[in-house]
Amino acid sequence: MKKEVVDAVYIHIPFCNYICAYCDFCKVFYNQKWPNKYLEALEKEINDIYQGEVITSLYIGGGTPSSLSIDELNKLFSILKTLKIDNNCEITFEANPDSLTKDKINLLKEFGVNRVSLGVETINKKLQNTLARKTDKQKVIECINNLKDVSINNINVDLIYAIKDETAEDLKEDLNFLISLNVPHISTYSLIIEDNTKLKLNNIKNIDKTFDREMYDIISETLKDNGYIHYEISNFAKPNYESAHNLKYWKNLHYYGFGVGASSYINDIRYTNTRSITKYIEGKRMLEKERLNTNDKMFYEVMLNLRTNKGIDKKLFKKKYKVNIEKIFNYSNLVKENILQEDEDHLLVKEEYFYVLDEILSYFIN
Repeated sequence: MKKEVVDAVYIHIPFCNYICAYCDFCKVFYNQKWPNKYLEALEKEINDIYQGEVITSLYIGGGTPSSLSIDELNKLFSILKTLKIDNNCEITFEANPDSLTKDKINLLKEFGVNRVSLGVETINKKLQNTLARKTDKQKVIECINNLKDVSINNINVDLIYAIKDETAEDLKEDLNFLISLNVPHISTYSLIIEDNTKLKLNNIKNIDKTFDREMYDIISETLKDNGYIHYEISNFAKPNYESAHNLKYWKNLHYYGFGVGASSYINDIRYTNTRSITKYIEGKRMLEKERLNTNDKMFYEVMLNLRTNKGIDKKLFKKKYKVNIEKIFNYSNLVKENILQEDEDHLLVKEEYFYVLDEILSYFIN
């Protein structure tokens, strides 16, 4: 069996200076006793699993990687030198503007980080209180200026919308602020009330679906009017600034995931690590292992590819699975109804139907 190329790496740093009310990611409150032990366990995992491939995208996410101290970041970057990094590798580092100091930015630059993703979420004080966020508007501006000063210009900012008591005007104010930052990438997420979060415990409910859709459309139209391409359901980029790393996920390619709670996809097996930091440090890493059969892989291909404005490459699908896609999935009605767009080479969801992708995918399941 041909071995799949693995050229993407995700590194999970679970530490946060404060815990946001909506977050169900694998995270812990920063405590000085944990990071060094954690980084030692991370180094062991990388040494045990990484096979020496040349890496073309590296994503350091969390948690809040910028919560680490300068010494801890130096240790992290020293560990990551094990990886064979391609000269054109996209190296992304997630951060909160309030913890990404000038010294840390200089360290990122020294290591070769060329893309930074900033958690902004909202600058509205009322909405920040709901989310338990502390990001200061001026801090965001300063942080972006500091990044640009060292020529880290490939910057993403995150926006959360559909928050309890948020108005359309609140949303437009947040959007206008993000646009004013002159960054090439914006990720937008409708607030989902997840189990085991402060919002759920406080009995906060999701907003009305109709208004959620209205907000989605405001975002899409506003960002497109300002030169952003709606290239994935939740993501907008200026030309040539799409996230190379995330596109690997959406193209259903293979990748390493290192760290607590991280996932990997290697040789048609999906691995998921434990969410327990103590178990991870003890070396009890593996939580789940799922070997995919051909039907599983074909469905993942469809589900992930249809998230993007490029959709499914039908010729590539046939090359990978030795069968035409229309022989496997019956989607002809969706094409007739002008929900899916199809030509000789591609099958894609028309942008106005991105919002209802889950319903569209139900046709492929059946």
